[in-house]
Amino acid sequence: MPSYYKKSVIRYPIYGIISISILMILIITFYQWIYGIIAFMLLGIPIYFFIKSERVINQSIEDYISTLSHRVKKVGEEALLEMPIGILLYNEHFNVEWSNSFLTSYFPEDTLVGRSLHDITESLIPIIKQEVDDDIITLYERKVKVHVKPEERLIYFFDVTEQKEIQIQYENERTVLAVILLDNYDEVTQGVEDQTRSNLNSQVTFLLNKWAKENGVFIKRTSSERFIAVLNEYILKQLETESFSILDDVREKTSKHHLPLTLSIGIGVGVSSLPELGVLAQSSLDLALGRGGDQVAIKQTNGKVKFYGGKTNPMEKRTRVRARVISHALKELVTESDQVLIMGHVNPDMDSIGSAIGILKVAEVNENNGYIVLDKDDIGTGIERLINEIKKDTNLWSKFITPEQALEIITDETLLVVVDTHKSSLVIEERLINKTESVVVIDHHRRGEDFIEDPLLVYMEPYASSTAELVTELLAYQPKGLKMDMLEATSLLAGIIVDTKSFTLRTGSRTFDAASNLRAHGADTILVQKLLKENIDHYVKRANLIAKAVIYRSGLTIALGDADETYDQVLLAQAADTLLSMNDVTASFVVGMRSDQVIGISARSLGNVNVQVIMEALGGGGHLTNAATQLENMSIDEVEQELKLVLDDYLDGGKES
Repeated sequence: MPSYYKKSVIRYPIYGIISISILMILIITFYQWIYGIIAFMLLGIPIYFFIKSERVINQSIEDYISTLSHRVKKVGEEALLEMPIGILLYNEHFNVEWSNSFLTSYFPEDTLVGRSLHDITESLIPIIKQEVDDDIITLYERKVKVHVKPEERLIYFFDVTEQKEIQIQYENERTVLAVILLDNYDEVTQGVEDQTRSNLNSQVTFLLNKWAKENGVFIKRTSSERFIAVLNEYILKQLETESFSILDDVREKTSKHHLPLTLSIGIGVGVSSLPELGVLAQSSLDLALGRGGDQVAIKQTNGKVKFYGGKTNPMEKRTRVRARVISHALKELVTESDQVLIMGHVNPDMDSIGSAIGILKVAEVNENNGYIVLDKDDIGTGIERLINEIKKDTNLWSKFITPEQALEIITDETLLVVVDTHKSSLVIEERLINKTESVVVIDHHRRGEDFIEDPLLVYMEPYASSTAELVTELLAYQPKGLKMDMLEATSLLAGIIVDTKSFTLRTGSRTFDAASNLRAHGADTILVQKLLKENIDHYVKRANLIAKAVIYRSGLTIALGDADETYDQVLLAQAADTLLSMNDVTASFVVGMRSDQVIGISARSLGNVNVQVIMEALGGGGHLTNAATQLENMSIDEVEQELKLVLDDYLDGGKES
């Protein structure tokens, strides 16, 4: 540090005064030398004291610097050794070279020098190798934040246990809202006596109140079938560990009185806003009901959903309320996704294409981009005319993409809607299912063993005539601005007509309601007839196949195609339908070689024979009265023998329903 007197603003004026004084003394000495000598002596006195004071100041400054340097050094040593921050140096072999006393205090040993970082904690070396600057580790039940400086091979350790405990406490105490619904209350209590209904209500209320009290949950009944529950995230975690045993308790206790009630619970979690929690809880309840009820759905803010329960087979109750709930849940999923992909089964038929177009309309009315996945090399004669009509509508045709294009554009936020099948092995591109966690299944076939894993929403109604009918009902509960053009409505109507065989099979009042709705939206019945026309060669080929039919046992009829001729799946299905209209035929099975060298079997029945079970035994599936399968590396004769063995087992071993 420079002397105070060495500053230019002080030094130069002093030098100037001394110079002027010497010059004046020299002038005085020239005239009176005695006065000059006295003046020199008088000038020397202040100069002497000036020099002396400068030396004293310099010495004091040096002493101050020395003292300050010592203090800084001492503070630095104390900070390094005693400050509540762990410090560790390691070598190239990840062994400890030095650590301060604060870090050593975490361990029972007196020193860590020479120990491997792996011995200290297994996560340290991976953190260094992965070049992670900061991470949280656990040291002897303490949460520690580590900051790595690989260039110096230095690690800092900051104890953040208290902060983590406060964070955990905050998360545990966040509010959770649950909506509890007795999802089959109306069906169970319909027609029962008032006393029985009152006893049932009392029992359910007692079970829920007891469960709430034991777990610290506030619960309030808001209607005969609905409860509201308030809890926190800590309690929710405890309930998750026991998989919401209240579901089993209510089901089992009420079943003893032959009035089995099931619960559906929708839970909102992860946000501090109560209105948002309410929306999440109701949305979760809609998802739980859409999957068949008797389960808990927990919808998180990141869009992920966790499910618990669902141990019983859901009752097949198709009501307009259920259709509205499913439609509302589908609308939310569509709006929350970045885009919608719709995919049917391989060898698509009218129902698959029609219902896909209907879901495309759902995406459009909710202002989201939708695309239908279609293998354009796998267009059979059954949908060829429909595809040609769609190609005339450039806007609609632009929404059809190939499986390869779908794989390129799909993201984690994409909603994939699978229509007219629930089997992953039968979809057009199975890899799409693995690309996103948001999968919706809409199907009218009876559920088989092969089922798409963990779909977000399932709408399966085996007693519906077609998937097109289900989709038409869902469209009715979409935003009011919905408008379908003629081709879209006609495609859905064609799907219904084909699967019901012109309203002769599996046709209920809801089927006619759906058809009436489509007709009101401009569906062209004349165009449907044109789409379903067949040429003479096709008709003759089908007639020849029917002529080969033989009744095997108990009205089960088998028709075998020629081994050297190929048949498309539509022709096999039409032949099976025609056989079903013959006298004494209760079920028909038509077998033929397809163009892809796979043996196809199309099965139909009037309901007394469960052809789905029979086809499942051969690796296929379908509906109670409508099923099919495909067999590879087998001849027509071998398939006939396999089919007869399955039929014998079905007839002799007992019929499954």
